[in-house]
Amino acid sequence: MKYTTPGQHRSVDAFRQHLASIDAALGCDDRLLGGAGPLGQPVFVHERRIGNRWAIHPMEGWDGTHDGLPSELTLRRWRNFGRSGAKLIWGGEAFAVCAEGRANPRQLFHNPSADTAGGLAALRAEIISGHREQGESSDDLFIGLQLTHSGRFARPWIEHDDGVRCVSRAAPRIVHAHPLLDQRFGADARGTLLTDAELEGIAEAFIAAGRLAWNVGFDFVDVKCCHGYLLHELLSAHTRDGRYGGPLDNRIRLITSIIDEMHRACPGLHVGVRVSICDAIPHVADVQTRRGRAADWPNDTPYRYGFGVDARNPQRPDFDEPLAFLRILHAHCVRLVNLSIGSPYYCPHLQRPAAYPPSDGYLPPEDPLAGVALHLSAVRRCKTALPEMLFVGSGYSYLQEYLPHVAQHEVGGGHVDFVGIGRMALSYPELPLDVLRERPLQHKRICRTLSDCTSAPRAGLVSGCYPLDPHYRAAPSATIMHTLKKQAAERP
Repeated sequence: MKYTTPGQHRSVDAFRQHLASIDAALGCDDRLLGGAGPLGQPVFVHERRIGNRWAIHPMEGWDGTHDGLPSELTLRRWRNFGRSGAKLIWGGEAFAVCAEGRANPRQLFHNPSADTAGGLAALRAEIISGHREQGESSDDLFIGLQLTHSGRFARPWIEHDDGVRCVSRAAPRIVHAHPLLDQRFGADARGTLLTDAELEGIAEAFIAAGRLAWNVGFDFVDVKCCHGYLLHELLSAHTRDGRYGGPLDNRIRLITSIIDEMHRACPGLHVGVRVSICDAIPHVADVQTRRGRAADWPNDTPYRYGFGVDARNPQRPDFDEPLAFLRILHAHCVRLVNLSIGSPYYCPHLQRPAAYPPSDGYLPPEDPLAGVALHLSAVRRCKTALPEMLFVGSGYSYLQEYLPHVAQHEVGGGHVDFVGIGRMALSYPELPLDVLRERPLQHKRICRTLSDCTSAPRAGLVSGCYPLDPHYRAAPSATIMHTLKKQAAERP
């Protein structure tokens, strides 16, 4: 399959034609307007002013200490988030609410035996310092902490750690059996299915972590409901029995109880939700082509294992339940929602469109711009249905040189409230500030979606932009990354 990546286009008009060939409803602006344009306008969440329309997505580094505290690499990354000029810092990175909920042994987590509060305070201070370094006021900066439990994808325990490479052991905790994912990731529902009481205990851990963030001074917490992790999987628990499965009201019961208790226990702390607003049937690599394809599923069997998925055709989204969920979140005083799609574990071409797949992924089954278009159109649909909510959009990094042109078009058209960047913030954190100050883009720092930031942690290495960030390019782990990429390229 041949397609042109955005960076290969030599003009905005050429890129616009490519985008329109994917979805004629989408577009981009010819001329960037800097801080005076849509991207530089403030917005209010409740009574708080957020100074512009740029957001930084949570980006885990797999580089915390084994007791859950930030390392120098973690602090450096958060300082860069502050240097970006973005006024909405969505959670910094995923902070596990308990040790068992970590996706890797180096993930930050709420550890009662360590100075977790001190570690979080240091991270928050780095964002503010980085922001002020750029001559930006912190008065209109809105900083959050993403709270998570990895559920099915928990890998909290160490099998081997030589200081460079940390090999982890899976310990999945799932909320419902999944005939495709159970087989692929080795979960046994009989031994790992969480009981209602255990789910309620995890909810208490979310509250405790939220209270910690509140005490430290974070402006908001994100109750993470995306990417296949525990609360996202709970949204798709159609086949689960009891209080937390079956009808939508049951599947969201734990989430809304966490939000309500957070508001009660932490007055003044805002609550946001990052949610995979539609899912997809898991994809696998075709044996012959290495391209992704949807996993086999009987045509005459309803697919009851996803959220926002058409049960009759699981390759298509269905927004009925997602929009109902958003309305319920609004009724529970949630105004900030960060929208994503699917999971990096089983449909990475949609969740994180890229020209090059991660080491455990597959070649794109379609032009990656189609994945970006799905992100953009999904946010548009949600914003149209709930204009009173503030939405952060995802999927922008693949747009490369034309990211600001599409971002300005989407915000200016009222299709989204904030433009979120993730991978781009690792290679080129100052991109938002360069756009706002009408400076030329630094083309050599633009993320080309080479996926090293994903492949590295899959191999037990710290995550970072190995191709473009000199700090990671010179690290000992870069040699291992180079060898792993060479081996992957040589595979038949």
